[in-house]
Amino acid sequence: MADIKNFDNTYVANTYARFPLQIVSGKGAIAYDETGKRYIDLGSGIAVNSFGFADEVWQEAVTAQVKTLQHTSNLYYTEPCVQLAKQLCERTGLCRVFFSNSGAEANECAIKTARRYSFLKYGEGRHVIITLKNSFHGRTITTLAATGQDSFHTEFGPFTEGFRYATVGDIDELKAMASAGDVAAIMIETVQGEGGVLELPADYIAAIKAITEEQDILLIVDEVQTGNGRTGKLYSYMHHDLHPDIVSTAKGLAGGLPLGATMLGERVKDTLTPGSHGSTFGGNPVCCAGALSVLNRLTDDFLSDVTKKSDYIKAELEGAPGVVGVSGRGLMLGIETVRPAKEIIADCMAAGVLVLSAKTKVRLLPPLSISMEELAEAIAVLKEALAK
Repeated sequence: MADIKNFDNTYVANTYARFPLQIVSGKGAIAYDETGKRYIDLGSGIAVNSFGFADEVWQEAVTAQVKTLQHTSNLYYTEPCVQLAKQLCERTGLCRVFFSNSGAEANECAIKTARRYSFLKYGEGRHVIITLKNSFHGRTITTLAATGQDSFHTEFGPFTEGFRYATVGDIDELKAMASAGDVAAIMIETVQGEGGVLELPADYIAAIKAITEEQDILLIVDEVQTGNGRTGKLYSYMHHDLHPDIVSTAKGLAGGLPLGATMLGERVKDTLTPGSHGSTFGGNPVCCAGALSVLNRLTDDFLSDVTKKSDYIKAELEGAPGVVGVSGRGLMLGIETVRPAKEIIADCMAAGVLVLSAKTKVRLLPPLSISMEELAEAIAVLKEALAK
């Protein structure tokens, strides 16, 4: 561990405040460090390892594809890319998919698509994207600009212009912003993950829907963290009466491989044309094979179990000693704590449970496939740390 830490400090860009832990292997929801110590992982690579570590179904799909074709440019057709796009469209009702490598890139594509749609239909000057305060949409210059948190809008300027930030819950403010005549789209997360695992109020979501429909404003739903079964539905907007024009996703889609997707609805399905956007690695056949192995198992019964696990966690933690409140949906939960979250995370790690943070909260993003036995063991450790 000492050598790895020293080499990391010397050779890797200092962009992460790493925990004092080296993970060397894992299986399902269980990880092991270099000493062989066992940990129950309630973070899943920040909602990426949908079926945990070294999932055998995923391994078989990825390995079979690696042995056949690891990459070709997007000048040619590949079956995994096409089959994944087909399944995503059939299961969402959206029409076409652009594949990229990450959530930030998926959101960049969503923003470009919305602006091009508006330009082609209305001409110059109708390019503003309304996002929400406390949102998070990525770390590129444009997706940082889209992020509704002032703390991200320093040191890297000038930022991409054309974003307006609405206060969650203030419907009158949103109506005023949207009626300015220069708005192309409203972009939301139904659960703000990095912002503290906060659900948008149902009446606010309904107002967003009404405003976009009345004014020919596109609705973009960022499902980078909330998507691919994380909230107990395939995509979180499905908990609501929403029909987005554009849906972005990544993280858990390929179960541990880098893959982003921007799904395009009827209004915008023909907005992107040859040369208007592209990606060297987007739609990579190995990543798409991994994603197909994930999506094929996100059945209604499986997603119902995600909700049951969520209900169990909430029942155990709500009102427990040291807990102020629990927020979020599905297996994307935030715990407002009496003690500082940093202390609780350290205590849990020492006791063999890995949890995360979001703002001031302890954040839980376990593998969707975690067993009830593993979950019960981990929650017991967490409760003990919370109660100190």
